[in-house]
Amino acid sequence: MASWILFNVFIVLMLLLDLLVFHRNAHVVRMKEAVLWSLFWISLSLLFNVYIYYSRGEEAAVNFLTGYVIEKSLSVDNLFVFLLIFDYFQTPRSSLHKVLFFGVLGAIVMRAIFIALGIALISYFHWIIYIFGAFLIFTGIKLGFEKDKKMDPEKNPMLKLFRRYFPVTKNYEGDKFIVVKHSKYYATPLLLVLIAIETSDLIFAVDSVPAVLAITYDPFIVYTSNIFAILGLRSLYFVLSHMMTLFHYLHYAISFILVFVGVKMLFSDIYPVNNIVALAIIFIALTTSILASLRFPVKKI
Repeated sequence: MASWILFNVFIVLMLLLDLLVFHRNAHVVRMKEAVLWSLFWISLSLLFNVYIYYSRGEEAAVNFLTGYVIEKSLSVDNLFVFLLIFDYFQTPRSSLHKVLFFGVLGAIVMRAIFIALGIALISYFHWIIYIFGAFLIFTGIKLGFEKDKKMDPEKNPMLKLFRRYFPVTKNYEGDKFIVVKHSKYYATPLLLVLIAIETSDLIFAVDSVPAVLAITYDPFIVYTSNIFAILGLRSLYFVLSHMMTLFHYLHYAISFILVFVGVKMLFSDIYPVNNIVALAIIFIALTTSILASLRFPVKKI
């Protein structure tokens, strides 16, 4: 229990430091700043992995690292959806960090609920791992055959419901989510962006939580690996937004990873795969896709 409390207090402090100190004033996040923050969050995750190694042992450390790499890999596909949402709503670049920050807060809450629910279901109904495994395989195959990711936020049921009961201003109001005009509350387009982001992450959690449960059922490892992967999403977005087309084969690696962990989950009772081997396979898939993307870049028309 102490580990859970200390971890969550640490995360809250880091988020407050990020929002109230380092990003107190809204500004456009440049490439250099995004890279430095990405390296910071990755380094922090690896340091935590060292703590896991000395406090819980080698197996727990391997499980954390494998879960972290899986979640980080899957998050790349979600970042592309974020890019489409921001482009559709023409979100000012100076407001992106704030909306991503609150998106992360919502994602942490949703992820905690999904993890608790997933582990509880597996504990009481062990056979559900086969449903999770089959779902991951289906999702991975579907992703592999997707040529171009398309979306229409106007079809988002949450946005439709919100707009029905809450008036929205035509233009952005700085980095505010809600404003008061003529003694009446109005939502701004930035709040619509946040709702679209949260809805996207809710769908993303349906894939990502079962994927890490294929590695371990330890709730602390599953939760912490998820949270550390989420914390680096904001800075990673600003890095990848500058070179989203550079690693154009990466989604094939993500597709393979989903299928792989799904098969691993299906056969966990018959032929369990050592997580060190699983980690190596995931690294090989990611490295191969990155090298292939660099070797065979997208031809400019």
